[in-house]
Amino acid sequence: MLNSARKQDKDPDGRMPLAAHLRELRNRLLKSVLAVCVAAAIAMVYYQDIARFITGPVLDVVGCPSGTAAAGPRAHPCAEITANGLIAPFTIMLKLSLTSGVVASSPIWLYQLWAFLAPGLHRHEKKYALSFVGAGVPLFLAGAYLAYAVLPTTAGALVGLTPSDWANLFPADEFIDIVTRMVVVFGLAFELPLLLVLLNFGGVLTGRRVLGWWRFMVLGITVFAALATPTGDPLVMTLLALPIVILYFGAAGICLLHDRRRKRADPDAELDDDEASELDLTPAAVGESEPVASSRMLPEQASGDSGGSEPSRRAGYDDFT
Repeated sequence: MLNSARKQDKDPDGRMPLAAHLRELRNRLLKSVLAVCVAAAIAMVYYQDIARFITGPVLDVVGCPSGTAAAGPRAHPCAEITANGLIAPFTIMLKLSLTSGVVASSPIWLYQLWAFLAPGLHRHEKKYALSFVGAGVPLFLAGAYLAYAVLPTTAGALVGLTPSDWANLFPADEFIDIVTRMVVVFGLAFELPLLLVLLNFGGVLTGRRVLGWWRFMVLGITVFAALATPTGDPLVMTLLALPIVILYFGAAGICLLHDRRRKRADPDAELDDDEASELDLTPAAVGESEPVASSRMLPEQASGDSGGSEPSRRAGYDDFT
């Protein structure tokens, strides 16, 4: 069932019917989901360690000393993480395991994404498959780690708003939802520059067009960071948005360099399909004339000739034909 549809279609240009594309998409999605499920099942074994790894930095910043969460007024607000409900620990375990599975299996589903899009490239451009996966995995992990690194600062800013005579409890399921959203969303956001480079290598976007979008891209990245950040802290929002902006301009530079290299190899590479290429209308020098052999006579003309001034005719043909 998971056999690739492209093994049945050997079109060198990667053209396939719509049904074959849908089968290919189904197969790639199934392989990605299976990889995530396997990684999530392994993460369940280390669920306790993963939970400590995620909550440890936050508790180091805002955690209450043991037994003081419900005490009287404190000099500094603090918080405790709690699991509310009978099935809450099981639900939290599933969420942590799935999030860990998505992160751990990122090399596999990133490769499946490339394998689905690669037929749109030329053969000499498919050699970038390993580079795509090799760059995509570190970018995804870097975005996930950045969200994880700013989480204690975010939690400290939020807990700092709590009045000193209040007790602050973090429901574990809500806390895991925030961590999951930030880790996955920012991991995928760091893939944006790689997607732009992929579209440029596939001939969909030019480097000039990618760079021309910089105002809208910077605004969109800033709005995205503001929405994805649980707090409106400008410092945290800047820490999340600035790396993505830098990666965007880096991707635009790579696209411009690739366009320049492709234009040197093919001057008409940037032309649209319905755009005429530039013609060289410079007159060329005319060489010496070449002698042209006379045309062969018909068999009927080979015998006899006419003595008069009028051309002789042989079976309806004159000498000129």
